[in-house]
Amino acid sequence: MKTLTLTVPNSLDLTNKDLSMLIATRLYEQGKLSLGQAADLAGLTKRSFAELLAKYDISIFNFPASDIANDVANA
Repeated sequence: MKTLTLTVPNSLDLTNKDLSMLIATRLYEQGKLSLGQAADLAGLTKRSFAELLAKYDISIFNFPASDIANDVANA
């Protein structure tokens, strides 16, 4: 695993935990990390991470709208 050092302006008033969660949620949303991998990156359990996704306006059901539309059409 890589270690990353970031310099973040104090004016953002973000903790390391906040930054980890932001990065993890974005990578999960892009499909680059699974729910479990993103939870690990954020330092949370899968359940806790899944519950916090709503705070970041990210659905736990990480599927493109086109996939959902196809599923409905084929049901």
